[in-house]
Amino acid sequence: MKRRTCLTSLPFGLPLLAAAALGAAAPAQAQETIKIGFSGPLSGGAALYGKNVLSGMQMAAAEINANPPDIGGKRYKVEIVPLDDKYNPSETGINVQRLVQQHKTAAVLVPHSGGVFAVQAFNEKSKVLLLAYTSLPQVTARGNALTVRIPPDYTTYIPSFIKTVMGRYGKNVALAQGDHDYGKAWAASFKPAWEAAGGKVVAENPMSYNKAADFYSGMSRVIQAKPDVLFIGGASEPTALVAKQARELGFKGGFIVLDQAKLDEMARVAGGYGALEGAVGVMPLALDERPEAVAFTQRYRKLNPGKDPSTEISLNYSAVHATIAAMKLAGTTTDAAAIRAQMDKAFRTLPPAYNPNDVDGIDASGGTIANTIIATVENGKLKGQFLRALNAAK
Repeated sequence: MKRRTCLTSLPFGLPLLAAAALGAAAPAQAQETIKIGFSGPLSGGAALYGKNVLSGMQMAAAEINANPPDIGGKRYKVEIVPLDDKYNPSETGINVQRLVQQHKTAAVLVPHSGGVFAVQAFNEKSKVLLLAYTSLPQVTARGNALTVRIPPDYTTYIPSFIKTVMGRYGKNVALAQGDHDYGKAWAASFKPAWEAAGGKVVAENPMSYNKAADFYSGMSRVIQAKPDVLFIGGASEPTALVAKQARELGFKGGFIVLDQAKLDEMARVAGGYGALEGAVGVMPLALDERPEAVAFTQRYRKLNPGKDPSTEISLNYSAVHATIAAMKLAGTTTDAAAIRAQMDKAFRTLPPAYNPNDVDGIDASGGTIANTIIATVENGKLKGQFLRALNAAK
């Protein structure tokens, strides 16, 4: 707690300015800084995605700094140090080395799998905690002791996505997701699951979502295969352009949307939910009716008029709060192993206001456990279902 000096106890006649100077010089008033690094896309096709992640981190830092935490007997403020990697894993590795060596960051957050893998090549040796914002299960399956995967494992979505869309539209699917590492991994998991459910893959044409703005030729090749369902996904804006192009080419079927893309952001680009009819994806946080999600959405809108929070914003907001809470539990801001050891408890004990996505903790491999809601677009409106309840019913 900060020390306060009572003016009535000061020697008679001591000027108020001098008294203020004495208070400012008191050791308990001094604050040190915890730096958390960020390396993600802040320019290019995935810029909105990267800026959303950074927005959530900065929102958490501002809240923490309003009441600086006491860690090991010292008060700390939090500073987010962002660097643009343009979604390029090689630049991610360079950025994170710079963050660790130059800025002495206590932890770094990377929001794409290629960048995460690049950092995992050296983060244990550099003794830096890696906050990985990717639902790719391989990120934690590799056994990196200083990695925490922030979103739930994407493979939990696949059975429900398939059941929802195949039953409504048909068994022929075309794979037209982004050609980045994350999209490739999603497709590699999805394809055998679709075929095991009795479906057929009629076309495979991954595209460069982060570099292209015109998807006419790529979608034309896909539509010629006459799919019932399109498997699409990357950052929200290019994913929406892919869906819009498919509709303009006459596609009438459904969409399976990778969890990186957000249906509400896609709808704004595609011209409304009507263009996304039959899509299944993750429920947008701003439409989540759980009390904590509603409260978070209201706070975010107050700070950012005219904008809705996405799950990138809310999950990375919670990740920063949980990291600082883990430091408090560990009693250190520098021992990455000790901080990582407290991340499960930190998530489990976060106040509900800091946990709008209902994260229950960290599993044995280092990934978050959460009760996720999936959403379908039916008659131009979103319909939500709890994924945990769906899986439990099987």
